[in-house]
Amino acid sequence: MLFSSHLPRWLQVLLTEKFFNACIIHEDARKNEKNIYCLDCCISICPHCLSPHSSHRLLQIRRYVYHDVIRLDDATKLMDCAFVQSYITNSAKVIFINQRPQTRQFRGSGNFCSTCDRSLQDPYLFCSLSCKVNYLLRTEDGLSKFLFECNFLPLPEAGLDDGLVTPDSVLEPSGSTKTSSGSGGYGEVWCRALACTATTEIVRKKRSSLKACRPTCAPVSEVSGSLMNRRKKTPHRAPLY
Repeated sequence: MLFSSHLPRWLQVLLTEKFFNACIIHEDARKNEKNIYCLDCCISICPHCLSPHSSHRLLQIRRYVYHDVIRLDDATKLMDCAFVQSYITNSAKVIFINQRPQTRQFRGSGNFCSTCDRSLQDPYLFCSLSCKVNYLLRTEDGLSKFLFECNFLPLPEAGLDDGLVTPDSVLEPSGSTKTSSGSGGYGEVWCRALACTATTEIVRKKRSSLKACRPTCAPVSEVSGSLMNRRKKTPHRAPLY
């Protein structure tokens, strides 16, 4: 459990706020989900509420599988995010804000979250930002040396989006093998696509070769018609001995 007396106001609200709810002020507008967090006002806002907060520090909240994530580049401007497992989605590294529920506890070999025991990749120690905050509150004297002073935090230059990760997006652990271009996970997906295409072509060629080797048969109606039109010949009896 978080101890609010040891947390700055903006961090406390960030870890407890419910994002992506419809904005009450702009309930009739399209894309009115509250997916932007204002660190100066400590509230979540929708894209239509940006005008009064244009000069404030703003944090874009994204979502993956019904869980809130933020860009690692933005998070590292606010606090130390070392050993928090990151993922790559839409060409950007992201981390989960809060820990995710687990269906069952399984503790085998490997790395595990120091707070919730979720299985992690090496060398990560925390599955989310809140898990690291909880761990530091238990083991350290406050968070002052882990928080950074950030006076300017604009939204991504690419423009506002709805923060939703589409089903076609790639979400790969950042520890995955990187290609020569430096983007992790995408080379593997591209190779898989080529392999699937090659397999499809092989199956098509086999099917076409089977069709070419298969003998052509006359339709059933033509065969039955030829049998009906055949003239009846004189029957031959077996000789009697």
